[in-house]
Amino acid sequence: MPFVDEETAAAYRAAWDAWRKQADHLHRVFLEDERLRPDQLKGLLNREARAKARYDRARLRLLGLDDPALADALDESDPVE
Repeated sequence: MPFVDEETAAAYRAAWDAWRKQADHLHRVFLEDERLRPDQLKGLLNREARAKARYDRARLRLLGLDDPALADALDESDPVE
């Protein structure tokens, strides 16, 4: 029995797949030998960051932590060094 509704699960899977696709491309550039022009690299970094943000939001919703007040409290409990 799933913990979440079908829409939440589908949104999470889509966000995960999109982020993984961008992260895989980032790894090809930084860890392998794929070359990009500076403007292409900037675009890749922006796409990866946006995909990660969408994944983070979908993950919080999946976990039932998407209440803005709760998300703010979680952010405050993770101090930046």
